[in-house]
Amino acid sequence: MKRRSLGWVAVMALLIPQGLYAAQASVAVAANMMAPMKLIAQSFERDTGHKLALAFGATGQFYAQIRHGAPFAILLAADDETPLKLEQEGLGVPGSRITYATGKLVLWSPKPGLVDAQGAVLRNRPFDKIAVANPKLSPYGAAAMQVLDKMGLRERIAAKIVEGSNITQTFQFASSENAPLGFIALSQVYENGKITKGSAWVVPSAMHAPLKQDAVLLSAGKGNAAASELLKYLQSDKAKAVIRSFGYEVQA
Repeated sequence: MKRRSLGWVAVMALLIPQGLYAAQASVAVAANMMAPMKLIAQSFERDTGHKLALAFGATGQFYAQIRHGAPFAILLAADDETPLKLEQEGLGVPGSRITYATGKLVLWSPKPGLVDAQGAVLRNRPFDKIAVANPKLSPYGAAAMQVLDKMGLRERIAAKIVEGSNITQTFQFASSENAPLGFIALSQVYENGKITKGSAWVVPSAMHAPLKQDAVLLSAGKGNAAASELLKYLQSDKAKAVIRSFGYEVQA
């Protein structure tokens, strides 16, 4: 009788929908990916039954937290260096890194007509403040400083920089007009194939290091079904379409 009962348990396990065995993963997400990742998380949970707990912030801050034991299962970074570093330090699962997007930097103002399509506003028009993400923590902030260096404007503009702790705070500084313009991620003002408001200069990618964004499975996420499925899902056509709709480049 006992053997027969065990047999029925095994049969029922095969018949129960996979969603009833759903897992949950805690995911650290670079702040520039907030809007697309919220949409991807919704469709991922609907399609797989797994649950995601998303945290948004600066890649550099997440790196420090992970090194101090933060139990994130996956990091979606704003660069490709941090995931590689975590893998080399034994905090990322070897061979799990993927490039999920390549970002674009934009000089933006909520005021129409303030920023021209070549970024000449930085040289030719007066402004008292410019928002830039902390270049030590944010790859987008580092890219912005590279652009100012390339234009020979870093020293001239240095006193006007209002530093955001991450790209979200930097966008808030600019959108609230606490700074009349700022270097932000294109994804923050881009939707359905166009910049939705204000005025902007999409910075040519040759003016800064590539904003190649990698994800990595972290040691805390090894064996977590939701985490491993999310890495696969980020490479699906559905996820790529969402990422692309926010102005990112994705691999075919």
